Amino acid sequence: MSNNIKKFDANELYASKFDLFEGKLNGESKSFFHQYRKDALNLLKATPFPTLKHEEWKYTSVKPILKKDFIPASLAEKLEVTSEEVDSLKYKDYESNLVVLVNGIFDKDLSKIDELPSGILIDSLKNVIVNKPELVERFKDKFQKAVTAFDALNTTFASDGLVVFIPKGKVMEKTLHILSISGSENETVLSNPRNIFIAEENTEGKIVHQYVGKGSNYYLTNVVNDFYLGQNAILDYYKIQDEKDESYHIDKTDAYQNKNSVFSHFSFSFGGEIARTDLSTILDDEFITTNYYGLYLAKDKQHVDHHTFVDHAKPNCESNELYKGILDGESRGVFSGKIMVRQDAQKTNAYQSNKSILLSDNAVVDTKPQLEIFADDVKCSHGATIGRLDETAYFYIRSRGVPADLAKSMLIRAFANDVVEGVKIEHLKEQLNHMIFEHLNQIEIED
Repeated sequence: MSNNIKKFDANELYASKFDLFEGKLNGESKSFFHQYRKDALNLLKATPFPTLKHEEWKYTSVKPILKKDFIPASLAEKLEVTSEEVDSLKYKDYESNLVVLVNGIFDKDLSKIDELPSGILIDSLKNVIVNKPELVERFKDKFQKAVTAFDALNTTFASDGLVVFIPKGKVMEKTLHILSISGSENETVLSNPRNIFIAEENTEGKIVHQYVGKGSNYYLTNVVNDFYLGQNAILDYYKIQDEKDESYHIDKTDAYQNKNSVFSHFSFSFGGEIARTDLSTILDDEFITTNYYGLYLAKDKQHVDHHTFVDHAKPNCESNELYKGILDGESRGVFSGKIMVRQDAQKTNAYQSNKSILLSDNAVVDTKPQLEIFADDVKCSHGATIGRLDETAYFYIRSRGVPADLAKSMLIRAFANDVVEGVKIEHLKEQLNHMIFEHLNQIEIED
């Protein structure tokens, strides 16, 4: 089939693949989740993919994505990945359980999960739908519904993904490391993983989700993540998107939080031709804390877009949001963040900041921080800055005999530091510092 599909044919193109996809589901087509797929299929048929005329997408054109005929992973040839390749790709030097998703499909042979504390479940979405459907059904009303055509596309073709369940009072002592490998040598693959993370009352866990690419072809990762945090749950989630430059990455992540819970979401974006992350959280009880931290680096003609939405629905909650961008070449960075403080959400503390530096004259940043406040007794602030590396500091460092490239790297390190320093896994922090300089072709600063 031709790779030059016009935009207005994209919905019909993907909808036409559903019968073949459904035929490969076997007994799973009788599960409750399959009704979600069919509902999403109807939405996919009726909802155009976003254009620059859509307010939420006014700075990000998805035309390059819609010009390619991507094949859902379950209909494509299997991407062969060896255990040696997994060892070379994944982050090391900290204790973790490993889950490997290949084009969004759980690979049991490549995954390494040690004995877990009683009741904790780490399994493929496919297995859970068939063997423990009540686990997902119990929380389905807390998960947000598909809105865009990309959301609908994910749910329509979600053949697999990951379910992580931490029951009441349990601590996931080892970090869970998820390695998502996407791509193909012969096809343009569309992976649609649906990942569900449930942390019940008085639980705790850390998750590192690493996205990488393999193969020579373009591919599209179109992921949906659902998080549920019960009362007093503490969950840290580190997303590191380092996919091939010949790829596209669309991420919709939604979180629901209960009383006294703490959810910290870190986003580090390095790869992809177009990378878009939509992140939203509902703070639906008192004394909740939500932390969003992001660092995005782009070079050449990369386009990186972060959209965030923090919904303060109840009083006495706090949200902290800091995103930083470093852009070089002809790249473009987009940040749009909205904080909603509803009428009942008195005593809210909400802070949002977006800062970007441009390393070239041709790099571009669009930033749009927003506050909507309907309560009286709140402390809220937001702000955005766009600039270049501090010339005064640069010349001061140079005056001390430091070479130009090293001086530049020192300033980049200082700019990124307050995001990276928030990482609570020491060896991951070291790896991220290395990736920053490697991606920008700068000299690395040793501690």
